[in-house]
Parts: sequence; C-alpha cells; structure tokens
Amino acid sequence: MPAALKISPFVGGGGLDPSVSKVYTGWYAVLSGGSFPLHDVSWQYPPGAALPILAPGLVPGLDYGHAFIVLAALCDAAVFALLLWAARRRGRSLAAPWLWTVGLAVLSTMPWNRFDLHVTALAMLALVAASARRAWADRAFGAVTAIAAVVKVWPALLLAGTPRGRRTRTAWTAAAVTGAAVTAGFALAMPNAFSFLAAQESRGIQIESVGSLPFHVARHFGWSGTWAAKDGSHEFVGPWVHGVSIAMQISTVLAFGWLLWWRRRSDRTAARVLPDAALTATLLFVVTSRVISPQYLVWLVGLAAVCLLRGDTTQHPVALLILAACLFTTLDFPLLYRGLRDHASWLSIANLYVRNLLLLVAAWLSARRLWRGTVPARRPV
Repeated sequence: MPAALKISPFVGGGGLDPSVSKVYTGWYAVLSGGSFPLHDVSWQYPPGAALPILAPGLVPGLDYGHAFIVLAALCDAAVFALLLWAARRRGRSLAAPWLWTVGLAVLSTMPWNRFDLHVTALAMLALVAASARRAWADRAFGAVTAIAAVVKVWPALLLAGTPRGRRTRTAWTAAAVTGAAVTAGFALAMPNAFSFLAAQESRGIQIESVGSLPFHVARHFGWSGTWAAKDGSHEFVGPWVHGVSIAMQISTVLAFGWLLWWRRRSDRTAARVLPDAALTATLLFVVTSRVISPQYLVWLVGLAAVCLLRGDTTQHPVALLILAACLFTTLDFPLLYRGLRDHASWLSIANLYVRNLLLLVAAWLSARRLWRGTVPARRPV
C-alpha cells in the first residue's frame, strides 16, 4: 500500500500546503497564460517543469490545489505498483516497495506537496526500463531520463552508470535527442524558457545544507550574519558565506571528477551498476549542493528503492541510512524549522547535524561500495 494513502496531504485545519496553494498556483497562472515566470526568483527549473505544474488544470471538477494532490496520490500509487511488479517479476523480496512505503510515510505530507514526486517517478521508470533485456531498453532509458532531466536537472545523473560501448552510445544519444526536442518545443511555444538559468547564479547557502552547519553554531558566538528570504529559500547572508558557497561549488566539481575517474576505471557490465551509480551520483550532488531541501529525500528514497530490486546491489546499508535521514528531515521541517531559522535552538541545530551527517556518511559509503564492487583491484607488478 503506498505510504501516501495513509497520511493526509493537508496541513492545519485541512488547508493546503503553501507550496501548492501559493507557489504552484501562482506559477500555474503564469504558465497557463503561455509564458514562463520571468521575474520570479523562485522559478529555478528547466522548461519541462511546466508539465507537472500545468497538469492539475486538466483534472475536472477540482480546484487547482486539490487536483495537484490527487495527481500526486496517483503518482505515488503508480510507483508502488511499478516496484511491486518489478520485485515479483524477478522473484525478489519486497524490500523495494516497502522502502518506498516507509520512506514516504516518514516524510509525512511533504512528498504529495512537491512535484519532485513526479520527477522521481520518471527516474525510477527509466531505471526499471533499462533492466529489461530488450533491444529498446537503452533507448527507452535514455529518452525517459531526458524527459525527467528537462523537468528537474538531477535525473541526468542516471546516465553516470551506463555500460561501455554500444549501450552508452544508444542511451546517451536517445537522451540527447529527446532532451533537445522537448527543450526546443518549449522554447518555441513559450517565451522565457531559459529564464531559470539567471536565477541560479546568485544562490547562496541555504540554512539546511551541509555548508550551513558552521553558521548555525557561529550565530551563538557573535557571528554578525543572519538569514534572509532569498532566491526562493531561506539562506544565510553575512561574512564568510560567499567563501563557503564557492567551496561547496568546488566540492561539487570534485565529486563529478571522481565520477568520471570511476567511469574510466570501472566494470559496468553488471545490471546492478546502473541504479547503484545513479544513487551514488545523486547523493554526491545532494551533499555538495548549496541547497538541501526536504524534497531531495524523495529522490534518494526512490533511487534506493530501485537499487533494492536487485539482490546483488551494493547499496543495502546506504538505503537504511537514507531512511534514517528521512526521520530527521521531517523533524527538521516542519517541526523544528522555526527554531532553526529564527532562534538557532540547540535542539534544532543538533537535529540538522545528525541529518546531514547521515547523508554525508551515506554518500561516502555509497561511493566506497560502488568503487569496491566495480573497480578491479590492481595487482602488484
């Protein structure tokens, strides 16, 4: 049973989450008028993000907010059915659908109130399609991955683990052609399709990211900075923030450099490598990002669930760490968020440290196990 069927998608007194009732509704008003938001700093997504935002307008008989929740519920149920079908088809345990169920339940109402659920569903579908032993599998994987990446960039990381030779060429070509076609279609049909690029330039250190950790403690020791509502999130502003932001960007570049080195050295013929590498790459992206929003955990739960469809995956302990991080993420937002943002309470800081430490350990362990499971040991000369 999908986790989302057990929880309410609403907040206090039956009201909709502000992300749906205010932010998404406002975007829908602009997008349905035939243009992308031009001066809205919170719109920081590729043009394909218009698809999940516009889709609720096609649901008859419901207002926008409740239609969005209904579509999210259907998406949750479809992912659960996909995982259950894939597990039974391969004669595997039900660890994958259970991880999805428990992970989303622990994340409470948040997954139904973000379009990250839709993107994660596409990424999971792409990985499941890639596991089919059919001639079309690599093309389908590349095409679906591209569609997901045009909605929100991170699914492009799924391409990190493609096998050498023809399969990589097929998948990457399908992704490039599909991504270019979809992007061009939006660019021709709606103005300002690439306005999101300018909005990304000024991103700072969001108060829940790994880079924010020293500033939370520094606030108790005379640091003169503070937080501000900026670029669609709450970010730190003040001394040293820019330097930490640069350091986080450098760490992202180093992480991608490690992925390239791994691709050069690794044996990627085993079917488990593609989902395992996707989870590793996404974890590295998350922990080195200047932003860690609660919905990022939906990505990680989905990718970890696909990994668990294979009994020989290297990511079993990583999935458990991600599940634990979900609990502390829900404690952070919304339960302890005001104390973290406004008062820098030690309880909320400690909770954030534990959550981010779990993600850091998960990223390190995921990369370590991926390397050991795919890179042949060098023999002494």
